[in-house]
Amino acid sequence: MPAEDILRLKKEKNAVILAHNYQPGEVQEVADLRGDSLELSRAAAGEEAEVIVFCGVDFMAETAAILSPEKRVIMPEAGAGCPMASMITAQQLREFKAGHPGAAVVCYVNSSAEVKAESDICCTSANGIEVVESLEEETVLFVPDRNLGRYVARFTDKKIITWDGYCYVHDRYTPEDVRRARSLHPEAELLVHPECRPEVIDLADHVYSTSGMARHARKSSAQEFIIGTEVGMNYRLKQENPEKEFYPLSEEAICVDMKKTSLEKVLSSLVTLEPRVVVPEEIANRARGAIERMLAV
Repeated sequence: MPAEDILRLKKEKNAVILAHNYQPGEVQEVADLRGDSLELSRAAAGEEAEVIVFCGVDFMAETAAILSPEKRVIMPEAGAGCPMASMITAQQLREFKAGHPGAAVVCYVNSSAEVKAESDICCTSANGIEVVESLEEETVLFVPDRNLGRYVARFTDKKIITWDGYCYVHDRYTPEDVRRARSLHPEAELLVHPECRPEVIDLADHVYSTSGMARHARKSSAQEFIIGTEVGMNYRLKQENPEKEFYPLSEEAICVDMKKTSLEKVLSSLVTLEPRVVVPEEIANRARGAIERMLAV
C-alpha cells in the first residue's frame, strides 16, 4: 500500500511530510503536520528532518525553502501552482511601486518568492491587520489579493491600494450561496475566509484563516458550521471534531491545484527526492527579510 511505503521511506530518508489544509484527505492522513502554508513552513524549520515533503502548491514549498535553506525541499506535484500568486510578477510589482513612491508594500504570503523579494513585509490572512498597523507609512500597496486587502482596510485608517488579484475559489462565493446554505442549515455558524468578497464577509458570523477556523471549531459551543473556504478544510475539521457537523458553503469550492497531489506522487517524491524546490540565494535572502519582518510583528 502506498501509505505504508510512504511511512517507511519517510523514516529512511529522515523526512517530514507537510500537508496544507486543502490537500486530499488521503494525503492529510500520511502527513506529520497539517495547517496553513506559513504555519507549516515555520514548523518545518524547527524540525530535525533533512528533507521536507511539501504537499501544497509552489509558493508554499518556496517559503519552506526560504526558511529552511539547509534542508532539501521537495514538492510531490511540480505542476501545482496558485493562480492568484501568478496574477502579479516581480516586474509588475516594481511598476506598481514606481507609481506610488513612498508607499509600503505588504505582500500576502500567497505569492511567489520573487514578489516577496520586492516587498517590504509579508502578511498572512490571520495577521494582515497587525502587519499594516505596524508600518510607519500611511499608504500601503497590498498585493496580490484584493479581497484580503479590502478586509484589512476595514480595520485601519491607513490608505490601502490593492492589486487586482484574487483566489478563484473564494471569489466565487456569492450572497446567494450564503442564503442557500443558511436555509439548509439554519442553526449553523457561518465561518468564511478573508479572501472572500466583501458582500460575503458581511453575511458571515466569523471571518478566519484556516487555522483560525480550526481553533474556533474546537472552542465553539455550536454543533454545526458552514465553512466558507476550500472543501478540503472540512476533512480536517470533521476529524478533529467528530461530534460536530461541517457543511461546505459551496460544494464547488475546489482548488484544482491543491487536488493534484496524490499518495502515489508523495511516494515517488520520497523515492527520488524530486522534484526539488530551490530558490536562488539572492531572491531567497530578500524574501526572507520580508517574512522575518512579519514574524517580528
